[in-house]
Amino acid sequence: MKLLRTIRLDPSDTFVYARAAAPGEWAVPGAFEFWAADPVGLKGREKQAFRGGFLGLTSFGWSTLVVAQPITPEEKSAAITSLAQHLVAHHGAPDLDAARHAAKTEIDAAMELAEHPDGTLIALHRTLDGEGHIKEQFRTLYAADAREAAQMPCSAGAFAIVDDDGAAEPAHATGRDAGDVDLFDLASRSAAASSKAGSR
Repeated sequence: MKLLRTIRLDPSDTFVYARAAAPGEWAVPGAFEFWAADPVGLKGREKQAFRGGFLGLTSFGWSTLVVAQPITPEEKSAAITSLAQHLVAHHGAPDLDAARHAAKTEIDAAMELAEHPDGTLIALHRTLDGEGHIKEQFRTLYAADAREAAQMPCSAGAFAIVDDDGAAEPAHATGRDAGDVDLFDLASRSAAASSKAGSR
């Protein structure tokens, strides 16, 4: 069982984002942070977070890179609780129970992204499609390539990693449509399905 954990290979996150996640936080992609915003109108550090940030689940700051690492059931439960509390406080979840279902859905999706060998680095790139839906593309990186990119001047810094197509072995990219996902709707349907299954 693995989840994404924030990692910092150079100091660029500390000035690229308004709030940078600390190294070592459990993380999710976090596209839901932008659902109430107009991504087209984002500027500066918020725009950088939209383009390539993973959301840390302790500080709720952003990280350009995450790494796949094992997580214990106790750590997963704590991560779900932390995200659920955030959803109640900042995203209008009606109560903690509903928020926990939504948080589990988001963390389970992040765990699927973490199904790589331990230590695999993952970057993302967010865009808007023609209908205004948020699209996410994920890329796995080899540590040697990431270290080489991290040694570039900070003006390139970690963002050079996202666009690095010159690795000796090909990077792997997967897409996810974040615009079509409603965390609370998913949680409600999941809860209803579980309830129905339990009544049989």
